[in-house]
Amino acid sequence: MALSSDNLQVFLAVLDHGSFSAAARSLRRVPSAVSMAIANLEAELDLQLFDRSGREPRPTDAARSLEPQARLVDAQLKALQVQALGLTQGLESRLTLAIAPELLAAPWSAALAALAAEHPLLEVEVLAAPQADALAMLHTGRAQLALVFERPSLDGREGFQEVSSETLVCVMAPDHPALALAGGRLREEHLINTRQIVVAGRDLASHDPRFAFGRHSWRTDNALAALALISAGLGWGWLPRNLVRPHVAAGSLVEIAFENLSNSLDLWVDVVWSKERPLGLGAQRLVSLIARQRRG
Repeated sequence: MALSSDNLQVFLAVLDHGSFSAAARSLRRVPSAVSMAIANLEAELDLQLFDRSGREPRPTDAARSLEPQARLVDAQLKALQVQALGLTQGLESRLTLAIAPELLAAPWSAALAALAAEHPLLEVEVLAAPQADALAMLHTGRAQLALVFERPSLDGREGFQEVSSETLVCVMAPDHPALALAGGRLREEHLINTRQIVVAGRDLASHDPRFAFGRHSWRTDNALAALALISAGLGWGWLPRNLVRPHVAAGSLVEIAFENLSNSLDLWVDVVWSKERPLGLGAQRLVSLIARQRRG
């Protein structure tokens, strides 16, 4: 077959270095071997790739025409070699990251982009799941990593790395009756007796007491759905400030002003893994990249 990985490498080396001898040095071969490889390639393709009439070989139009595709194939071959080496060293065939929906805007994509640059053929799956569900996926092996808020207590089965922090705020539609009744400044008892919109897992038994304390609540597993319900005046809820900021600026939501407490809850955001399952090479590297990003 004319175009093998070896003669493709030789062809590109001559293009890059401008001569058979310089290409040979870069490939650690003798010039005659490079010259012969190019001659054999030309014979197989029935094309003249280099004009040898001058002191140094000059690429022909045919060579320049083949160059873009040759470089693409060479890059794909190198990526394939990196992937094959990674698999022998423990690289996963697929890396699944489960993310709490409130954290989809958290700084996780830059580390994933760096991982993709190192392992371009690694298959990655990003799933949005309520925190309880994301952690359940972690412990069943459906996901290798989970991006979630700090947990109320440590779980000995879990390892984690801090990623960033996120501020949650209580928000409500500006025309919600509770605001009018309280004169615009609420106390915690007003929230307890007003419908709360809660982002929670699909298991009805799962709830986080830090976020769910209204006597009457509606549940959703999606932060955007919660945002829509709250904006429609159907209740109040805790949402990330980064998510609600443009809606507050537009006047469709208000951060509730309280009479007797501040309206903010600062939480760490962690990437979590199960200590009961060994992490593959990709997951280990992603955690390392996130740690580096955290250190700045």
